[in-house]
Amino acid sequence: MRLLVLLLSLAMPAVSWFSQKGVFGPTNGAISSEYPTLIVAAGYAFAIWGLIFLLDVLFGLWQFSSRRQAGGVLARARLPAALGFAFTAAWMPVFSLQIYWLALLIIWAALASMVWAALLLSRDPRPEPGQRWFAWLPLSLHAGWLALAAFLNTAQVIVAYELLPTDQMLGWSLVLLALAAGMLLLLNQRMLGNLAFAAAALGGLAAVYVKQSASLLPGAGTAAWVAIAIAGVLTVQTIWLRMRRPAVMAAK
Repeated sequence: MRLLVLLLSLAMPAVSWFSQKGVFGPTNGAISSEYPTLIVAAGYAFAIWGLIFLLDVLFGLWQFSSRRQAGGVLARARLPAALGFAFTAAWMPVFSLQIYWLALLIIWAALASMVWAALLLSRDPRPEPGQRWFAWLPLSLHAGWLALAAFLNTAQVIVAYELLPTDQMLGWSLVLLALAAGMLLLLNQRMLGNLAFAAAALGGLAAVYVKQSASLLPGAGTAAWVAIAIAGVLTVQTIWLRMRRPAVMAAK
């Protein structure tokens, strides 16, 4: 499993490079422009994938060492991490091939896998030396970004297949934003105020505000302020959870 995790961590940036070169079809940016939504983020925000991939590779290298514990939480986190890496790598060519329904299933599977790993590591009362920086941080950041990206992808699929009105998108977009807020707050609570998870989500929400505040789509301004409101609530929750975290961990 250690070798598989390492190989899959390396596969993600490799597949991403080919994807951005257009090997599989239109780039993610081109497809996003073709199907604009009220919850898409500004293009700069997707640069976070570079940091995520770098940290994931560092995790793959760190956990590969024979000095890591054979059992414990880290060992249990390897399987969901491997699944999350595999699904993340698979999503890129599938999305470029414009098999949108399959891409949507894959990104939600990736989210479930990465959340599984991040939950395990966030609630570990006795982490190994270095685990916080080389395991918890990469997998939590990955999970946090996917927690928002899955909803962005959902909105694009709705528009691509015209499953809901595309000329008046505010109503169903607000429903998606509400669901995203609920999931972010629930997962953050379960992770005891995960700073990396929350930071990735907050960055994405800020980018949604930037994109939608400049958009001419009907309802874009409202969507922009709703994104900022969610970010504010998530920030307050994270601070509160971090303040009470020592007591929670001591009770374990």
